[in-house]
Amino acid sequence: MAVIETTRSLNEGVRADAQGFFSTITGAVAAWNDRRITRNALSSLSTRELDDIGLNRGDLFNIK
Repeated sequence: MAVIETTRSLNEGVRADAQGFFSTITGAVAAWNDRRITRNALSSLSTRELDDIGLNRGDLFNIK
């Protein structure tokens, strides 16, 4: 006769929640860093170069 266990320990759920929390934090930090790198690269361009790609200096602070 087969036995199926339908319960799980509390630690499994806590571990899954912690992994989700840390992956969310890691994703947020990675996205922030990508925006920071992009903003820095665009800040080094001249006003004329920004105009060529359809941006102005004020747009650099609204990069998402």
